Amino acid sequence: MGLLVELPADLTATEFDLKMMFASKLYDEGLITTGQGAKMVDLSRRSFIELLGKYGVSAFQTEEDELLEDVANA
Repeated sequence: MGLLVELPADLTATEFDLKMMFASKLYDEGLITTGQGAKMVDLSRRSFIELLGKYGVSAFQTEEDELLEDVANA
């Protein structure tokens, strides 16, 4: 799927930053995986995960109850 967005002419963000902002937000909302996000911005999955914090998104999307269950099952 493609998306065309009109941006202000004086916007100083790079194309990469805009793609990362969009992909990281989609990941944060649980709409895509880290693999899908990485593909959107043409990075490895590891690099995408490492950059999430720069865009205000945690790489850990686990709810507290899921985390407690994982710990109990470890």
